[in-house]
Amino acid sequence: MIVDKKIKILVVDDFATMRKVIRNLLKQIGYDNVIEAENGQIAFKTLQSQQVDFIISDWNMPTMSGLELLKAIRADANLAKTPFLMVTAEALKENVVEAVKAGVNNYIVKPFTAEVLEGKIAKIIESI
Repeated sequence: MIVDKKIKILVVDDFATMRKVIRNLLKQIGYDNVIEAENGQIAFKTLQSQQVDFIISDWNMPTMSGLELLKAIRADANLAKTPFLMVTAEALKENVVEAVKAGVNNYIVKPFTAEVLEGKIAKIIESI
């Protein structure tokens, strides 16, 4: 299966540096259509106002966490099927289980490479 590199990806992270790192990794693997939000609340508003094909979100953020964002998206009929890749600094088993129960498509532990990111995106898109 060929992954469409023109999909619009929303990167959600409270650290501008991390958003830039993820954006650069995405660019390295051919994804240029990237928008950003600095927390879950802003991300959710963005999702309600424009079409987004894929979400890469940090777990720990003020205002609205990645998990809260995931739950809000899965509860919204218009957004529920949007692929969601959770980024986390710590791979605690209970966090992973909680995210899976909430409907996350996959997760990735920081730090990660462009190859790992590409693999996770491809795996999620193939499973949809």
